[in-house]
Amino acid sequence: MTGLRWGILATGHIAHTFATDLRDAGIELVAVGSRTQESADAFAAEFAIPRAHGSYEDLAADPDVDIVYVATPHPQHVEAATLLLEHGRHVLIEKPLTLNEGEAAQIRDLAAREGLLAMEAMWTRYLPHMIRIREILAEGTLGEIRLVTADHTQKITDDPAHRLNALELGGGALLDLGIYPVSFTWDVLGAPATIQAAARLQSTQTDADVATIFTYASGALATTFSSSRAVGPNTASIVGTEARLDVDRVWYTPTSFRVIAPDGTVLEEYRSDITGRGMQYQAFAAERLVAEGNFAGDILPIEESVAILGTLDEIRRQIGVVYPGER
Repeated sequence: MTGLRWGILATGHIAHTFATDLRDAGIELVAVGSRTQESADAFAAEFAIPRAHGSYEDLAADPDVDIVYVATPHPQHVEAATLLLEHGRHVLIEKPLTLNEGEAAQIRDLAAREGLLAMEAMWTRYLPHMIRIREILAEGTLGEIRLVTADHTQKITDDPAHRLNALELGGGALLDLGIYPVSFTWDVLGAPATIQAAARLQSTQTDADVATIFTYASGALATTFSSSRAVGPNTASIVGTEARLDVDRVWYTPTSFRVIAPDGTVLEEYRSDITGRGMQYQAFAAERLVAEGNFAGDILPIEESVAILGTLDEIRRQIGVVYPGER
C-alpha cells in the first residue's frame, strides 16, 4: 500500500458503506467533506475521522488529503471531481463515473493533464471472485464465449421524489443498477458491435425496467436486464463452447460460482470469504495504481469507463430517457 490519505466527499448511504470497509481494512481516512458542517461533524464522529469540512471546497483544499472518494449522486460527479482534480487530488468516483460520456471524457482529460488518477468506483470489478473469473477466461477453460447474461433487479420505492425516480437527479434503473451487468459484459467481451434496448418508463420519465441485447464481432451475444420495480435472480452466466460459468446471487457482491462442463461435471467451485461488503478492494487498487504511476488504470481503465458511458448513452437514446440539460 502507498499510505495514501483518504478523504470522502458527501455523507450519504454509499459513503457510510465505503467508510466502514476502509476503516475495517486499516486504510487511513483523514477527512470528510459535506455541504453542511453538521453532517460532516456527525460522519467524522462516527468513523473517527480527524477533520470534518463543511464544504466540498474546504475538503479539496485540505493539504493532508491525497485521494478523495466522490459519493454524491451522479449528476454532481463531474463538478466534484473537477474541483478535486484542480486541487491536485486523485479521485475515486462512485459509479457511474458521470452522467454521460461527454462528462466522463472531461474528467479523463483533466486527470491526464494534471497527472492524477481518476478511477470509477465500480467495486464489483475488484472483488476476489471477479479476479478469479478473469483468470479462468484468460486460461481458455470455457472455450469460445457464445453468451453472457446478467441481471440487477431490486424492488425500490415508487416515491417520485426518491433519487432513483427523479430525472433531475439522474434517476432510473439503468445508471444505478443496469451499469453493473453492462460493465460485466464489457469486462468479458469488450465493446459491443450492436446495441438493442427496450424499457418501461415511469410517470417521472425515468426508466424502471431496461432490457438489452448486445452482439459482438466474434458472434457472441450478451443480454442484460435491470429493474427498480421487481426482484429477479440477480445471477450471471458466461456460456462457452467448452464449459459455462454460473455466478450465484448476488453476483455483483462477494459470492460463489461454478465452472461446469457440458456433461454437468463441476470443474471448479469458488466461494468468497472476505470481510465486509468488499469496497476496500477498489481502494487497494487505487493505491496500487498511484504507487505504480499508472493513472490510465488496468482492471477498469478510465478509457473503458468513458466508453461504457457511451453504451449507456446509446441505450438511453433508444429508450427515450434524457436528463435535464442534455437536450
